Amino acid sequence: MNPETTETECVFFPKIELQSLITLLVGDGYHVVGPTIDQAAIVYDKITSVDQLPRGWTDQQEAAKYRLERRDDDALFGFVVGPHSWKKYLFPPLTTVASAQKTESGWQMQTPEPDTTKYAFLGVRACELAAIAIQDRVFTGGPYVDPVYKARRSNAFIIAVNCAQSASTCFCTSMNTGPKCSSGFDLALTELEDGFEVESGSDIGAAVLGRLTTQSLTAEHSTMAAAARQQAVDQQTKQLNTEGIRDLLLGNLDHPRWKDVGDICLGCTNCTMVCPTCFCSSVEEVSDLANENVERQRHWDSCFNLSYSSMSHGTTRNTIASRYRQWLTHKLGSWENQFGTSGCVGCGRCITWCPVGIDLTEEVAAIRGDAAPKPPGGAA
Repeated sequence: MNPETTETECVFFPKIELQSLITLLVGDGYHVVGPTIDQAAIVYDKITSVDQLPRGWTDQQEAAKYRLERRDDDALFGFVVGPHSWKKYLFPPLTTVASAQKTESGWQMQTPEPDTTKYAFLGVRACELAAIAIQDRVFTGGPYVDPVYKARRSNAFIIAVNCAQSASTCFCTSMNTGPKCSSGFDLALTELEDGFEVESGSDIGAAVLGRLTTQSLTAEHSTMAAAARQQAVDQQTKQLNTEGIRDLLLGNLDHPRWKDVGDICLGCTNCTMVCPTCFCSSVEEVSDLANENVERQRHWDSCFNLSYSSMSHGTTRNTIASRYRQWLTHKLGSWENQFGTSGCVGCGRCITWCPVGIDLTEEVAAIRGDAAPKPPGGAA
């Protein structure tokens, strides 16, 4: 975890030395997690070698479309974001929070010790840093601190990578979350043809950098790095007008657009599963066949699931339209009341991975009354 920043000058890190960084972190007891290709997508998984990175690959993203394509160079981080987010390591999809074992003297209750695995996250984008900061507020910023999240977060070493390109679904500039990494990292890289401009953002980051082979950053390297980051800004075309968005959404709960989007939404939960900030979960008791061992398990859930709003009187949100409205008004509106920040970081995952191509930026524009709003999902 990196609450303190250290002002440092950027240095140049030869690309051939990246393996040394991975090897060093593994030697320090970290599980290095980075981007790699699996099932035709760039996902996050444990890596030990630079050869596991998606060298020379990029992703083409649109609403309801994700494809990998070959680049015309050997860039290691020449892509945007895939279906995975780092929350799967900080807020796991399935966690045992308590257990009970039947013994001759009765039931023995246990609370598992938090997982203290040290993770080094390689390739964290600016929007994802913002998402981690949001989940920090959710899980550790209130009167109740989640011990599972806190233990994993406190052991995380974060190596960010500044974006040099944007997808058509990105709108981080609208949310002031990127594409340049500004805080929340231990090291931040900007990829160049033959290496990286590297900035340390914490004392531990500076210490790790000091153990690596680096060079002074030339003016040419600095200019190229700035141009690469600006390219990501210039490529970004999607926008979300956030002015007064909370009052806009909460003041239009009966707007006909909710029904329009509810008519095509599948309620599949894809948007909440790929979202790097969504934190809905449910708890259930799971026993073995002999009913002698019971575990209380917390697992990811979604406000799109019909059962999620089930109470003693029945289900509160019976229609998909009402569940979509709950998700969007919370994400962009009432989240501000709870945590003092928007729940959206502009990564665009929910747009890319929606099977019918629902675009939350277009839904907000339609409710705002912008000229000629598109039909939900971009239907003709």
